[in-house]
Amino acid sequence: MQKLIPYIKIARIDHWFKNVFMLPGVLVAIYIDHIPINASLFFNIVLALLALGLVASSNYVINEILDAEKDKHHPVKKNRPVPSGQIHVPTGLILWVALALAGLVVAWSINGSVFWCSLALWVMGCLYNIPPVRSKEKPYLDVLSESVNNPLRLLIGWYATSTALLAPISLVIAYWMIGAFFMAAKRYAEYRKINDPVRAAAYRASFAHYNGERLLISIIYYIAAFGLFLGIFLIRYRIELIVGIPFIAGVVTWYLHLTFQPDSPVQYPEKLYKETSFVAFTLISVIICVLLLYIDIPLLGQYFAMTSAH
Repeated sequence: MQKLIPYIKIARIDHWFKNVFMLPGVLVAIYIDHIPINASLFFNIVLALLALGLVASSNYVINEILDAEKDKHHPVKKNRPVPSGQIHVPTGLILWVALALAGLVVAWSINGSVFWCSLALWVMGCLYNIPPVRSKEKPYLDVLSESVNNPLRLLIGWYATSTALLAPISLVIAYWMIGAFFMAAKRYAEYRKINDPVRAAAYRASFAHYNGERLLISIIYYIAAFGLFLGIFLIRYRIELIVGIPFIAGVVTWYLHLTFQPDSPVQYPEKLYKETSFVAFTLISVIICVLLLYIDIPLLGQYFAMTSAH
C-alpha cells in the first residue's frame, strides 16, 4: 500500500474540488431550458463529476511526469513524488492512459456531448504538457490554454443535463476569462514566491518573459474581459443577476488580495479551503447568484429596459 501512495498523489484527487466549476453549467441549463429535476438528472451529474475527475487526474499525472525536471528548481514542488524519485515512470504512463480511458468511458455513458467535451479536456491537457506544443512554456498561451479547462467544465455540466441547446457563448467566454484570471494570479504568486528571475525561468520557461508588471497587466485584462462578457450574458438572459455583481466583484477582489500575501495560498488552490472567511463569502455569493436565477425582480427589467431619447 505504501508504494501506491505516490501514484495516488500524482493523480491529485484532492484537486477534484475544482469540478464544482461544472455545476454552474448544470444550473444555468436547468434555468434556460426548463430541465426537470429528477433522479436521472442527479445520476448524470454524479457520473459527469466522476468522468471529469478521472480525465483531470489523467492530465495531472502526465503533468507531474513531464514537469519533474523543472520541478526540481521549485522550493516546494521538488518534493513531489516524481522529482523525488518515488515513481516508476512507465507505470505512471500506464496510469495516465488508464485514467483517461476510464473517464471517457464514463462520459460516453452519459451522452455524446459530454464525451466530446471530456475528450477536449484531455486533449488540452496533452497540448499543455506534451512537446512539441507544450503550451505551458509559452507566455500568455500558458494561462489561456490551461484556463480553457474552465469553460470545458462548464460545458460538461451543461450537457450532463441532456439539453439540446447550445450554451450561451457570452457565458462560455466569461468562464474562460475568470479561469485565466485565477491562473494568472497563481503565476504571479509563484513568481513572487521564487523571487529570482533566473531560478523562475529554470522552473517555468514562460517566466523568462514574465515579470511582475506583465503578470499584473494580464490579470487586469482577464478580469476586465470577464466582467464585460458576464454583463452581456446577464443582460441577455437574466437581468436579476445584476444584484449579484457586487458579490462577484467582492470574491474577485478578495482573491486578488490573497495573491499578494507572503507565500500566497493562491499558489495551491487545493488549499484555499483554509481561508475560511474567503470560502464563506464565496459560498454566500454563489447562493445569492443561484437564488437570483429563480427570484424575479420586475422593477429591474423596467429600469434597464431600452427607452426613447425623447
